[in-house]
Amino acid sequence: MPMISLHGPRLCLRPWRPEDLEPLFAINGDPDSMRHFPAVMTRAQSDAWAERMQTHIECHGWGFWVVEERGGAPFVGVVGLMNIPWSARFTPAVEIGWRISPAARLRGYAKEAARMALGFGFGTLRLKEIVAFTTPENVASWRLMQQLGMQADGDFDHPRLPEGHPLRRHLLYRLPAMEA
Repeated sequence: MPMISLHGPRLCLRPWRPEDLEPLFAINGDPDSMRHFPAVMTRAQSDAWAERMQTHIECHGWGFWVVEERGGAPFVGVVGLMNIPWSARFTPAVEIGWRISPAARLRGYAKEAARMALGFGFGTLRLKEIVAFTTPENVASWRLMQQLGMQADGDFDHPRLPEGHPLRRHLLYRLPAMEA
């Protein structure tokens, strides 16, 4: 399947390259960046996560792309769309998500890249809805969901986290195609 790249005024969302693994690990191995996830990742876990993202792109032509500054930093994070591989009250569904490196935060990159991904999801893929979710404590993430026009739809227990895990409860946000 052909691999898609998306181009905006400041950013490019592109397929993965081998040199992306090191800066991805800088995010996935950083306790502050991963504070709303179950744990920081080892280098092997981060590389395996990248491989899953790459495999999704290879299978579908789209997924979690690497975010690159046009004419600048070759890696500022990852943003994209993904088929949710587990069951919940809102699946099957496509989610949007993001991880931006600490050095690139507070520049509007997550919002700009997410808008590009949403435009692709609704325009090219003709999705009827895109969802997003995060822990209640991840204020920056759910505020971005709201800025993107997503609407809160309650909460749910993440099925990949065990009963009693402090991050198991997640907030769900939805964006139907007509509002994108």
